[in-house]
Amino acid sequence: MKFWLLSAALLGSVAGAAPLTVTILHTDDLHGHLDPVKIGQGTYGGYARQTALVRSYAAQDPNPLVLSGGDTFQGTLFYNVYQGLADVLFMNFQGYQAMAVGNHEFDNGPEALARFAQKARFPLLAANLDVSQEASLKDLIKPYAVLNVGGQKVGLIGAVTPDLPLISSPGDRVKMLELMQSLRNSVQALQGQGINKVILLSHLGYTLEQEVARTVPGIDVIVGGHSHTLLGTFDNKDFPTPEGPYPTVVQNPDGNRTLLVAAWEWGKVLGRLKVTFDDNGAVTAYEGNPIAVSADLPEDPTAKRMIETLSVPIANLRRQVIGNTVQGLNGNREIVRKRESGMANVLADAALEAAQKAGAQIAFVNGGGVRSSIDAGPITFEEAITVQPFGNTLTVLDLTGAEIKRALEHGVATWSENKGQFLHVSKGMSYTFDLSKPAGSRVTAVTFNGQPLDDNKTYTVAMNTFTANGGDGFDVFKNAKGRRLDTGTLDIDILVNYFKAHPTVDAQPEGRIVIQNEPK
Repeated sequence: MKFWLLSAALLGSVAGAAPLTVTILHTDDLHGHLDPVKIGQGTYGGYARQTALVRSYAAQDPNPLVLSGGDTFQGTLFYNVYQGLADVLFMNFQGYQAMAVGNHEFDNGPEALARFAQKARFPLLAANLDVSQEASLKDLIKPYAVLNVGGQKVGLIGAVTPDLPLISSPGDRVKMLELMQSLRNSVQALQGQGINKVILLSHLGYTLEQEVARTVPGIDVIVGGHSHTLLGTFDNKDFPTPEGPYPTVVQNPDGNRTLLVAAWEWGKVLGRLKVTFDDNGAVTAYEGNPIAVSADLPEDPTAKRMIETLSVPIANLRRQVIGNTVQGLNGNREIVRKRESGMANVLADAALEAAQKAGAQIAFVNGGGVRSSIDAGPITFEEAITVQPFGNTLTVLDLTGAEIKRALEHGVATWSENKGQFLHVSKGMSYTFDLSKPAGSRVTAVTFNGQPLDDNKTYTVAMNTFTANGGDGFDVFKNAKGRRLDTGTLDIDILVNYFKAHPTVDAQPEGRIVIQNEPK
């Protein structure tokens, strides 16, 4: 450690370093949210407000750096229409200086990311990706970049979640590199240039980012993403409880502190961290907190006009025909919260198809997650949105047969109350419950592919993230110890893709859920 510190000090003196204060303005997981979103009693985010806020701070803060933790792609109809090109327009306009590549940047393959990268006036970074064999991306994604800040050089490194091949579509020619070693290599390459101030733009998620901070020497600040993590202190009833302090401070192997920050999701907040480095590149002081991008903030007039123009094709998309049903799909509230439904079967099967690359064998859909029926005839994009309006995403869990049975028991425990916890299942699975029995012991049979479910066997199960995180009282999912993979795939996209892959869909109840001794 002493040798490393001595080397860093010598390199710093070679570069003529002096104390430096920078202000990091950052976002992550914007997911195409050009428009504000409603949370609680207020609306937050929106690129017009964000533009005004970024430009205001960039004009007044010392040495501003505007940075992204990735996942600009996917999540709204703006993405469906523009595939990231609307977002890069705003990122250029706001003056972003670098961006981590997120997993969703690959959702439409390397070519869509290449089109984004060609338009970007800032570098796209991922040290743990090898794109040398992917012609469309070669030279467009770098492991690191160097910026001149206040007369000094600051190194920026990127990283993307190692789960990328499981949850997106990078193709066979994009290769993952071992994370920790690739980060060490980039840090050492920067130090070899006399650079001792290093910021990691990370799309790894809060837990793994803390591990990186404890493991890889030489990283001073981590600008996070991927886990949609809210950090900081807020007096705001619309916001959830933050997951940790802003910044989260972790002891680095080099003997210095690493500051970890994140900015939640969808542009609801703008991260703002002021940090001072000494002449050896160590963090000596810091202060900051994310700023709520709330309705009382001004909108940039140019950005607002840009959004209005870009919104015109969205109306056309809503009318687009994406499939057909001859008989209609029943998603009536009174049905989906008590018994098998054609619409719920479609959603479960669509979730299973979307998660098969991640190994899913079974999918669940909570009755409260089915919001509408679809009438017989052509199916439009707008009808699909009425069925799946939440902007929810897909999670894959490894669960034992015993855990699955506990979940099914919870699903039918309040059957008479018409609650949203009633569980629907994908093709290949069925269960029977007896309403003459007390809650907690109603499920009498569960089969998978014609065989009884094995309590001790592990099954890979897809479900919406709301349910996976314990929504509707599913503590069995929330507390599950098996593998947990948040794919980030949006519910509306799962359903639309299913309709497009199956041009006529006429799902009906088929015995997946059997009710015994139902009261008359």
